[in-house]
Amino acid sequence: TFEIITFSSAIKSLISVNHSLSPALLHSVRIPGSSLGSVCDTDREKVDPCIQSFGLGQIGLDKMRIHTFDMTFPSKPDSSSSISGEDSSSGFGLSNEPDTPSLREDEKHSFSSKLQDDMNAALLNLECKICGDRASGYHYGVYACEGCKGFFRRTVRLNLRYKLCSQRCQVHKKSRNKCQFCRFKKCVLAGMSHTAIRFGRTPLAEREKMFMEFHMLVRQLEPKSEKQQALARNLYDSYLKNFPMTRSRTKSILSGKDGDLFVIHDMKSLMAGEEFLKRKLSSVSTLFPAAELELSMFRRVQHGSAEAVRRLTQFAKSVPGFRELELSDQITMLKYSALEVNIIHLSHLTNKDGVLMAEGCVFMTREFIKSLRKPFCDMIETKFDFLAKFRALELEDCDLALFIAAVILCGDRPGLVNPKAIETLQDEVLQALELQLKVQHPESPRLFAKLLQKMTDLRSLVAEHVRNIHLLKKSEMDLCLHPLLLEIMQDLN
Repeated sequence: TFEIITFSSAIKSLISVNHSLSPALLHSVRIPGSSLGSVCDTDREKVDPCIQSFGLGQIGLDKMRIHTFDMTFPSKPDSSSSISGEDSSSGFGLSNEPDTPSLREDEKHSFSSKLQDDMNAALLNLECKICGDRASGYHYGVYACEGCKGFFRRTVRLNLRYKLCSQRCQVHKKSRNKCQFCRFKKCVLAGMSHTAIRFGRTPLAEREKMFMEFHMLVRQLEPKSEKQQALARNLYDSYLKNFPMTRSRTKSILSGKDGDLFVIHDMKSLMAGEEFLKRKLSSVSTLFPAAELELSMFRRVQHGSAEAVRRLTQFAKSVPGFRELELSDQITMLKYSALEVNIIHLSHLTNKDGVLMAEGCVFMTREFIKSLRKPFCDMIETKFDFLAKFRALELEDCDLALFIAAVILCGDRPGLVNPKAIETLQDEVLQALELQLKVQHPESPRLFAKLLQKMTDLRSLVAEHVRNIHLLKKSEMDLCLHPLLLEIMQDLN
């Protein structure tokens, strides 16, 4: 049986209120509160007259001789883009732990210099105007990669005609070979033309202009980057400390490289899984008291969700300025973000075949989840589409640390006393996130905008999840839900 304790009192026991003044925070553009505009390509140049035959049904080009020109860039620096950090084990007691200790000067310098090197490399890495891959040079009038340069050359030289496509397919690094019609159309709209060929080296004036633009961008980022790097490092360390099921660890488990995984695929294996967990957790874990080893699988999931609230609270305390906010605002933000953060973590606990459970000890197949009666099956199955799209963003643990902090610090939650202070904190976290994504994912220039949209999508998923919980309470009268989770869902109703 669970001890009856309210969410508010539980959180108050975890949050140590610090009345010191909050640091000066930089002002940035606020994220929209509701709808977020989609990002689309706006680079459109005039189509070369020689390619006006690009028509409604087919692409036809007069045969012509294509002269090859290569203004090739230096090789991309071979530097790791991941931020190093040790996975420190977390104590799960309810004592008030101090904030994550500040970095030593040598650690700050090492992290700062590494991030600066990666930032310079990213800024000097021009993108292909067609697919976003690294441009190898100035080809046929635009900066393009070797793949798109060769594709355009073959199309024109061989007078290739592609089947009409009216779907406006997205052309990027991973999908550029799927639709040749849309790829060539984008080549034309980007300005590729045989008449734009240059011979010899790029003019000195253009090279100087290009590097001046790069250095200007670097100078603009320098004043803020040091503080943002320290923030990113601090939150990353806290993330590793408080969330043991990291993306890197779950990836290793799901690939079969780590852990003794028990697979649940039917009701018989579900019963066997209960016995497996009793043996597993009683022998290797002190996180579960003996009485809770008898919990059903569903109640075990509840226990894990309630424990995640405690971890989230400890993580939130490491966000600069969070503990200086009104205590009631701290509790409100944690209430409204708890389920959203759980879904974020669920993204790397799942793959197309199922979901990891019980601290990575059990894998429940998607087919078995579908076979469960409603609303049990809907509580996970309806989220698989979102989770697959979120995984496709290929975020690292250091990215997730900043993104989760931004989700916590939403100033539009109902009942906040001082939303402006919260928005200011969120702005600083979003600035650090945007900079880190530019450095860690230079091949994905729209990743930051996509993450902002995911924040809106998470709210819709949580609303649907709460509806399923209320259906569950009506259909399963004897099912006892965890009181902490009940209080959260009452406020979200």
